[in-house]
Amino acid sequence: MARARRGKGFDYDRACREWKWDIPEFLNMGHDSCDIHAVGPYRNKIALYWENEAGEERKYTFSDMKRQSDRFGGALRELGLGKGDRFIVMLPNVPEFQASFLGGLKIGAVPIPISTMYSPKEIAYRVNDSGSVLAVTCPQCVKAVDAVRGDCPALRHVVVTGKGGDAHLSFDEIMAKAPSELELERTRSDDIAFLCYTSGTTGNPKGAVHLHRWARGNDPGFIYWQGYNEDDLVAHTGNLNWIYPLGNGFLYAWRHGASVLLYDGRFDPGKWFSLLEKYGVTNLATVPTALRMMLTVPDAERTYDLKPLRRVISAGEPLNPEVIEAWKKRFGQDIHEGIGMTEVMVYLSNIQGMPLRIGSCGKPQPGHHCAVIDGEGNAMPPNAPGMLGVRRGDPGLFKEYWNKPEKTAECFVGDWFVSGDTVSTDEDGYYWFKGRGDDLIKASGYRISPFEVESAVIEHPAVLECAAVQSPDEMRGGIVKAFVVLKAGKEPSKELAKDIQNYVKANYAPYKYPREIEFVSALPKTQSGKIIRKQLREQEMKKKTGK
Repeated sequence: MARARRGKGFDYDRACREWKWDIPEFLNMGHDSCDIHAVGPYRNKIALYWENEAGEERKYTFSDMKRQSDRFGGALRELGLGKGDRFIVMLPNVPEFQASFLGGLKIGAVPIPISTMYSPKEIAYRVNDSGSVLAVTCPQCVKAVDAVRGDCPALRHVVVTGKGGDAHLSFDEIMAKAPSELELERTRSDDIAFLCYTSGTTGNPKGAVHLHRWARGNDPGFIYWQGYNEDDLVAHTGNLNWIYPLGNGFLYAWRHGASVLLYDGRFDPGKWFSLLEKYGVTNLATVPTALRMMLTVPDAERTYDLKPLRRVISAGEPLNPEVIEAWKKRFGQDIHEGIGMTEVMVYLSNIQGMPLRIGSCGKPQPGHHCAVIDGEGNAMPPNAPGMLGVRRGDPGLFKEYWNKPEKTAECFVGDWFVSGDTVSTDEDGYYWFKGRGDDLIKASGYRISPFEVESAVIEHPAVLECAAVQSPDEMRGGIVKAFVVLKAGKEPSKELAKDIQNYVKANYAPYKYPREIEFVSALPKTQSGKIIRKQLREQEMKKKTGK
């Protein structure tokens, strides 16, 4: 396992020169992120502290989690799943998520985490696109899965946490019947491990394929950005069905033997302060919206004892400097920003032991090769904006989009994967985010396709056309705004705007609904009829910030 020298005397250039990847030919990420600790000195160490909104609490050692994931892997085999078979994990932040995910990895099956907020239509797309044969879900979500079972011919089994029912398999029962010993599938490090669906600006979501080397491929992020120490207790404020919490709040931490706090409940800033104090969290991973909300809690720095907290990281969207400065003043920690995406996670970050430049997304972590490039893949000079590129073949980089070779090809230019972010570097090699090279919306830590929002809004019987863009918001960083052209005979009104919002919330994941709707007579378009979202974004920026 990789180790690194950090601290005030950290030598970035030396760390980059000396970095060596530790990725063998054969590797199973499920074993690597749990079992290796269950037979060593960490076997009785608490791997997971769990609490929910109702106040229930549980804790599990690494040995406990090995047994749980072994049993689930065995249960999957009993149901006929094996290497390469895809299955959906649609669970909230409960320990069954980790057991399901790891158990699937151990037998070479391919877990696909999806949000518990998804509508039946969104579930059906992901099940059918991936060819998933099984879904693991909870009593609160199973109705949405049942609604589309008839439209998903590959879906043979639905497993429900708890007792289940006549049409479902009970998670508890299949675990009780499963063999206690599991034979690990001998997977290669470049075998497919899991899919994570990501939104694009056009077309349907794409399944980003990650390999069994993925967790090790992100060692630099956990070591240099998250600032790992052996006695750390890590917490992420997000849900495990998104890739940032999946890595930084679960797989990366367990690969290195760190303990994790997992909370199942709505985000409440006061509650999170109490959790940080109660469990003595040392490393907090979160998103800008959560940090902004936490800063609204009066006297939190005097009410809660946060002495153990030494590291705070943020990603998902840019963080305004005022928040970084206010957090430092009130709580004493620097917030270290990073920038990443489903395909490549966080490779650029502010690194422990290096000077923090507020507003910068830092430097490439040792082991990762990034560059600012033009459309031909040529490196750009300092202060010149270009596209963020990541060297092809990086061990943490996704392999491809599932069954979409043409979309995969569009992401690569020469030796580089192109992220879609526009960035520049200064003379010292620090990277600075300039904006999206495409129209993807970042709101409250979510990456949202404008195409999906527009498609949802247009389903409303009063809507003729729609364009969705990101609009600045002081609390959330950005929100979804929809510009709507109504059908003939329909009149704009506050009531109609509310009805459109409610329609989207009722039929799609609620985080996608437009928080603002502006009725317009026409949308700006190119001569070929393509909507010019950039013009609308710039209009919103000028309107709300004067810039």
